[in-house]
Amino acid sequence: MNTTTMSSSRYIIADRPGLRIRTALGRRECLLALLLLAAFIANGILLPTFLDLDNLADGTFNFSEKALIALPMALLIICREIDISVSGILALSSVAMGLANANGAPPEALLPIAIATGTACGCLNGVMVTRFGLPSIVVTIGTVSLFRGLASVVLGDQAYTGYPQLMADWGQGYFFDAVPREFVILLGCAALFAVVLHATSWGRRIYAIGNNPVAARFSGIAVDRYRLALFMLTGAMAGLAGYLLTGRIGSTRPNIAMGWELEIITMVILGGVSIAGGAGTIAGVMLAVLTLGTVTYGLSLANVPGIYMTIVIGVLLLATIALPRLLRGRTK
Repeated sequence: MNTTTMSSSRYIIADRPGLRIRTALGRRECLLALLLLAAFIANGILLPTFLDLDNLADGTFNFSEKALIALPMALLIICREIDISVSGILALSSVAMGLANANGAPPEALLPIAIATGTACGCLNGVMVTRFGLPSIVVTIGTVSLFRGLASVVLGDQAYTGYPQLMADWGQGYFFDAVPREFVILLGCAALFAVVLHATSWGRRIYAIGNNPVAARFSGIAVDRYRLALFMLTGAMAGLAGYLLTGRIGSTRPNIAMGWELEIITMVILGGVSIAGGAGTIAGVMLAVLTLGTVTYGLSLANVPGIYMTIVIGVLLLATIALPRLLRGRTK
């Protein structure tokens, strides 16, 4: 067979519709978009109230704060690091706001206090990882207990309440009486993170660090500086999420955001961010957030118990991880 015949055969194979479909489905973003569409259609058919616009808007409250933390978590995992302590950071940030509010701090100061507390916690994680060379998973497993323990010591069996109306306006409020403010903040942050990761040299260096940190260091990238910055950014976003969550529920308790770290990491991994580092997109993470939000919202409308929701999410995570690999294997 001559070169021309071989080239023609290759193009014929590449143009087969079935092969193109399998290749598209092998992309996590395409698969998640189809799952999101399927979830909408199924919920719309089975649940008459699902497609009500007011209900859909209210449903975004269930995932907006978690998704805000998932955005920097995605960057951190792309860099081959992880932060298990985000729920503890959120809890400590909420306690810091409650303590400041109880001692007469003005309402406008509570958001900076939450973000500053989260940034300080993230800085502690980052210093332990970059300066002392400790594994991030070990460090943050320790600090999640530290941060939540400090929150519990300050609170005891009490709760902080009586937060100013400004916090409720942002945690519970709507723009134009239609779109939740939290969701608008999430969309704005997602757009910002997407630009930084996919359209700047900063983002290219994050991918380089995740693919090969040794080569990145020899190429002149300040690897430890980037890692420290990402831990601090994750802490700051956890502080922002703590401000919105506290404003939404109107109180601070020791068990606030308990177990959120696993849900946030699930969003990131489901969105196609490689746990081995070096791969992932913000679009994938947002599709995973919306897919999980749609599925859990539909299950809650159907009065499905929480334990079954956990099973469904676990199956969904395994399926979206395994299916692209199976489809890619068949195309080889």
